[in-house]
Amino acid sequence: MTDIPTLKTSDGLVPAFEIVEPSEPAIPFVFCSPHSGRDYPNDLMAATRLGREAIRRSEDIFVDDLFAFAPGFGAPLIRARFPRAYLDVNREPFELDPKMFSDALPEFANSASLRVAGGLGTVPRIVAENEEIYRGMMPVAAAMRRIDAIYRPFHKSLETLLMRTREQFGFAILIDCHSMPSSVRALPGGRRPDIVIGDRYGTSASSRFVAMATSHLSVFGFDVARNKPYAGGYITEHYGRPAIGLHAIQIEINRGLYADEINFRPHHGFLRLKEQLSGFVERFAADVAADYSARPAAAE
Repeated sequence: MTDIPTLKTSDGLVPAFEIVEPSEPAIPFVFCSPHSGRDYPNDLMAATRLGREAIRRSEDIFVDDLFAFAPGFGAPLIRARFPRAYLDVNREPFELDPKMFSDALPEFANSASLRVAGGLGTVPRIVAENEEIYRGMMPVAAAMRRIDAIYRPFHKSLETLLMRTREQFGFAILIDCHSMPSSVRALPGGRRPDIVIGDRYGTSASSRFVAMATSHLSVFGFDVARNKPYAGGYITEHYGRPAIGLHAIQIEINRGLYADEINFRPHHGFLRLKEQLSGFVERFAADVAADYSARPAAAE
C-alpha cells in the first residue's frame, strides 16, 4: 500500500487520509469517503478569506463516521482527512480554474469542464454556498504540490484496494459515500429524497447490483432517487468498469436525516441512520453473495 502523506494543521501533523482495514476480508466491497475530511491544513487557513465555520460548508459532514462499521463486515474503508475545500479527489487530477492562479496553467490542465466553471475543480475556488475561498491568487506550483502529495497517493491506495478485492473475490463493488444538503429536491412533486443512488446512468455498475442497493435501502423506508441530481463524479466514473469486474455506486445521503447542518453536529437521528445503513450493507452483501454463488449453476 502507498505511504500515506501528512498534513500540517493546528493540531500538528496528521495523516492526509486513513485506510481502515478489516481483520479479514469477507465481502467484495470497498468503501470510500472522499469529502468528509475535517483537518484543515495551515497553508489553507493562512490563505482563505473565510472563517472556520464558513469554510466547512463543502464537507460531507460525518459520512466517514456513518460508514465506520464497514471494516466490521470485512470491507476496507478509505476516508479523507484533508478537507474538500483544500483538494477534491472526486475530480480529474487537473481540473483547474485559470482565474485562481498567478501564472499560466500547463497545457494538459482541463479548464473547460462544467465543474471548473462552477468553481468546484480539483482545487476548489468556492465552498458549497458559492463563497470564494481565497483572498488572492496562488501559484500553479501550490496546486501541483497538493495533487502530487495527496491526490495521487489517495487514488493509488483506492485502486490498490479495488484490485486486491477483485483478485480475492472475482469482482469488486466500490461504495462511494457522500452527503447532500437537506434542501435538495429531485423527486416528482418536489419531494426531497433521503438517498440518491448514482451509477453514471447505468454505466458504472451492473444493473443487478444497483437494483439490489435500491431495494434494500427502500426496505428501511428511505425515499430513494437514482442519478438525479447526483449521477456520480470522477470516482464513480473512473473506477466503475463492470466489464472487467469493477462496479462503482455512489450514495448521497440527505444530511437532514442525521445532522445539524448549520452547527456541524450530529443530531438524534445519527445513531438510527448508522444502524439502518449497517442493516442495508448486511442485506446487500448477502444478496450479492447469493447472486454470485447462483451464477455458475445457472450457467450450467
